[in-house]
Amino acid sequence: MKRIVAVIREEMFENVKEALLDAGCEGMNVSTVKGMGKQLGISQSYRGSKRCIDLIPKTRLELIVNEEDLDRLVDVIVENSRTGEVGDGKIFVSDVEEVIRIRTGERGSDAI
Repeated sequence: MKRIVAVIREEMFENVKEALLDAGCEGMNVSTVKGMGKQLGISQSYRGSKRCIDLIPKTRLELIVNEEDLDRLVDVIVENSRTGEVGDGKIFVSDVEEVIRIRTGERGSDAI
């Protein structure tokens, strides 16, 4: 099993969510986060003065998937969140040793 953590632009979330559901993704956790990468923030003008906002609001998706679904779901996220501009986000993939469904006690792939 694998964990996919995707940090994407807030405005791209609905597109990504719908595409993941269409691709058979059965569940995800979503949170609003702030962060910065190479983009290093944005400059905005407010009442005549420039301000640099260095922590940009993003949406963080977390999915636990079977290994055979990994590449397909990562591709769905990339295709539906890419604008081609700096700040599109990142995807992190890591191993998951165990998943346990609390309600039933199921373990492993059955618990996803």
